[in-house]
Amino acid sequence: MEKERLLAGDTRALARAISAIEMRRPGTGDLIEELASGRSGTDSPTQIIGLTGPPGSGKSTLADGLTELWRTAGRRVAILAVDPNSPFTGGAILGDRVRMQRHALDRGVFIRSMGSRGHLGGVSLATRGTVRLLSALGWEMVLVETVGVGQSELEICEIADSVVVVTTPAAGDGVQVIKAGITEIADLFAVNKADLPGVDRVVRELRDLVRTHREEGVWQVPVIPTVGANGAAGVQELAAALDQHRIHLVSSGAQAARAERRLQDEVVELVGAYAADFARQLLSAPGREPLPEELRSANPERVAEAVLRRLAAEESKMGAADRDPEVSDRRSQ
Repeated sequence: MEKERLLAGDTRALARAISAIEMRRPGTGDLIEELASGRSGTDSPTQIIGLTGPPGSGKSTLADGLTELWRTAGRRVAILAVDPNSPFTGGAILGDRVRMQRHALDRGVFIRSMGSRGHLGGVSLATRGTVRLLSALGWEMVLVETVGVGQSELEICEIADSVVVVTTPAAGDGVQVIKAGITEIADLFAVNKADLPGVDRVVRELRDLVRTHREEGVWQVPVIPTVGANGAAGVQELAAALDQHRIHLVSSGAQAARAERRLQDEVVELVGAYAADFARQLLSAPGREPLPEELRSANPERVAEAVLRRLAAEESKMGAADRDPEVSDRRSQ
């Protein structure tokens, strides 16, 4: 029933499915796989765009302008706004972007705020799963807006096909951009608030930087001045550059390579999350008996190795039980 509602475009069903992904409920991966297998080879592939940059650079306003442009072209747009988590409730602090609420009644636009859940990169494991779900449902454009950017906040390049780094004339010169560690992740630069003084200098310095840091024959990173506040200046140029980057990725084979790397990264994160859950349950389960000596050592590396051995033993035991018909019959009763 839930699958049919998702395929029918039921927004509430989509919200419930994303919540299930966030809580890592069993069966969500199977549902996404089933939805993806039902897609035709002629369906338009999903374009995953990361939008990142310092707070106050106007990312949400640019996202709003791009959404309006894509909707005019008939594309369905999903926006995942990755916010910091509340340390008390675990929920996203900022909530759905107020600026985007004019799209709230448009069934072709889906907006979801998601907590970063402590990830330094600003993109949680749940965000990765949600992107897969939206792709399986055929959303043409998925825009992931992250908390901000810095030396440790580079994870968006591992999830997006195209990364737009948003900066402003107020951000300072190109040297500051290098210090932020973002020149290597940017597929496109948007110098927003281009109606402010100093924009020509910042655009010139960024263009010099991308020429210096890119090899000949590969994608030449465009630097596009924008004024997101009025929803017009530079937004069409930015959207056109994103389309050109998509064409470049497909023709160069980088699109398939990025998709494979994205899957591998998610698998690694899932394995880590499952192991962490197992460790917490093993070490801090209420009402448990005293921990055995191997789990009470003051050496955390030794305890971690013991936990992993126990996890492997549990998985081996479960695999053996699945192969035993009598055990399988007892489980099903």
